[in-house]
Amino acid sequence: MKKSLLWLFFFVGVITTHAQVETMRNQAKIINELLNDRLQNLLPRLMDSTNIDCWVMMTREYNEDPVVKTFLPAEWLSARRRTILVFYRDPKNNILKKYAVARYAVGKQIEPAWDPAKTPNQWEALVNLIRTLNPQKIALNYSSDFGHADGLDYTEYTEFTSYLGANEKAKLISAEPLAVAWLETRTEKEMAYYPTLLKITHAIIKEGFSNKVIKVNKTSTEDLVWWFRQKLSNMGLGTWFHPSVEIQRRVSNDNDNIIRPGDFLHCDFGISYLRLNSDVQEQAYVLLPNETSVPTDVEAAFTKTNRLQDILTNHFAKGVSGNAILAASLAQAKAEGITPSIYTHPIGFHGHAAGTTIGMWDMQGGVPGSGDYTMHAKTCYSIELNAVHNLKGWDKPVRVALEQNGYFNGVNFSYIDQRQTKIHTISSK
Repeated sequence: MKKSLLWLFFFVGVITTHAQVETMRNQAKIINELLNDRLQNLLPRLMDSTNIDCWVMMTREYNEDPVVKTFLPAEWLSARRRTILVFYRDPKNNILKKYAVARYAVGKQIEPAWDPAKTPNQWEALVNLIRTLNPQKIALNYSSDFGHADGLDYTEYTEFTSYLGANEKAKLISAEPLAVAWLETRTEKEMAYYPTLLKITHAIIKEGFSNKVIKVNKTSTEDLVWWFRQKLSNMGLGTWFHPSVEIQRRVSNDNDNIIRPGDFLHCDFGISYLRLNSDVQEQAYVLLPNETSVPTDVEAAFTKTNRLQDILTNHFAKGVSGNAILAASLAQAKAEGITPSIYTHPIGFHGHAAGTTIGMWDMQGGVPGSGDYTMHAKTCYSIELNAVHNLKGWDKPVRVALEQNGYFNGVNFSYIDQRQTKIHTISSK
């Protein structure tokens, strides 16, 4: 009886802890529902707004175009052989036609448009379809400024264009504006799930920055990093980057990686779930034996960095470039006595996603290309930045580095699941 009760308590605890994470089968169902919604309601609007009536994507197994992967159903883990997608927008009749010039239909919405028995050559089948559609433009995934929109490789391009006549070649254009818009735009249905993604992320960080996981004077930063990775694996989740944990100390020559009293800890951690990503940086402090709370000067430095977040997001505006937002934010922060560094990026289908780039750690004067791209509504950003503070008793400036994910609706910015406003505390007793 005792063993049965213990097992029941354990089972209930697992269910409670992991209740937010759907089963793989349910995840696939959700992913496909979100994709179908995007195909039906978002893509036609984006093709109209970018004035592109025909979008052609081609990719091969294990050499996937980053955009093509976002069109594959959940059951497809990669492209199959050569997968070619064609989207044709007929605004006159308000129709979006979706074709897969491939051996298989791609999901339930993208119908097959190639019969190898009738037309053995796949390129000929593609060109025949294009000529039947007779679009004004033929948009392909190549781009100088966004790697996400540059997925067309040399072989696919040369083989495809070798079958085109002069008339078709004259219609070729870059799909960059459409590809970036497709990747950066979040739908209402996606935003209904994004808070869950961030809640899970924040809960894992909170647990990691606790005495449940950290045994002061024993646990190393490497131990904690691999605890994060194992936690995700145990929960059936993935990540798009390896986490990191760093220590700042009052005396900088004491540089081992064992977590000790008085350490100021920083983590960088994110997860992948339902094809969306999180990217979060938070801070923790290990109390000295005689301390009951974080030192006031460290808390003040943290609050000042929260202020830097506010300065940045208050400058968000539709139609303004990332470089302009960066310059205005840095100028205001410096005027307020903050020593800032801003390196904020879009987030969504990719961790470092396509869209408006607002600085990089080594480009505080602006980012050519992606920094010139203007901000659009219904987009998500990872508010990544730091401020450096001179604190008494610390032999090096203290760097408070924060990162939280939020949504810009075209008028206002809001955090998807709040943000850290108090430093995590870890007892050394």
